[in-house]
Amino acid sequence: MKQEFKEISFDKSTGKFQFDCVNYEDVLKKSPTDHNQFKFHKVSFYVLLLITQNDCTHNLNFKDYQLKKGTLITLRKDNIHKFYKSKAKGVLIVFTENFIVNHSNKSEVSKILLLFNEMLASPKIEFNEAEYNEIITLINLTREEYSKVNDNYSSNIVRKFVQILVIKLFRIKSKNNAILANSKYLSMFLEFQTLVEKHCFDHKKVSFYTKKMGFTAKTLNNATQSIIQKTAKSLINDIVIIQSKRLIINSQDSLTEISYQVGFDEPTNFFKYFIKYAGISPSQFRAIHQAL
Repeated sequence: MKQEFKEISFDKSTGKFQFDCVNYEDVLKKSPTDHNQFKFHKVSFYVLLLITQNDCTHNLNFKDYQLKKGTLITLRKDNIHKFYKSKAKGVLIVFTENFIVNHSNKSEVSKILLLFNEMLASPKIEFNEAEYNEIITLINLTREEYSKVNDNYSSNIVRKFVQILVIKLFRIKSKNNAILANSKYLSMFLEFQTLVEKHCFDHKKVSFYTKKMGFTAKTLNNATQSIIQKTAKSLINDIVIIQSKRLIINSQDSLTEISYQVGFDEPTNFFKYFIKYAGISPSQFRAIHQAL
């Protein structure tokens, strides 16, 4: 029987104007009644997690990331993640899509979507000392306005601080990633990614997407090679594996049944496919992550 990952919605009772700022260590100490923060769950908002003291591990889309002071990780809407217990300290900036999108211009929205897209670049950013000081200062200003000031100007000021924060993070991230800075293929890639995330179980051939998008296979491959140095087919495989992992962990169905859900007529073909692209068998993957 299929089960949905617990989706954590934004808590409007604690977050004014669809924004919140909380201590990392406080999140680890909580005992939520609706979910377990140390088990996989899905977020319906955007998160910036900055570590300010000690080391920790965070799992995003079934991959562990090692974080230390001066490390930030981005989580986009609908990502699957979980916390690990640690002695680290830090801060989480949490906001909904509407908090930014409804009050931003097209260029700002684009930078937000690119910054949080883990397909384009690692969600992990490691700051040098100057960058860290700049980012933590901006976060502290945001927290000060949010938690200690409550007047008619606060919501706009906090929103502007977050917009500046996102743009500064985008600048830092794009220093080592020319694709984020500029690429003629970027909009095509993002359209392709969105379509694959929606249709990958039913359509695993590049031809389906080229027909839907109105491009040749060569043009689409040029786009994916330019953006992520992979073929269009490789991106499809990557997304199929990510979505398959969600099913394997988030379902009590047998692996045979899951193979049909993923779109394979023969379970053995799914098992071979998963091993080839995930480097581990479906049963091993399920055993490892359900034991955690």
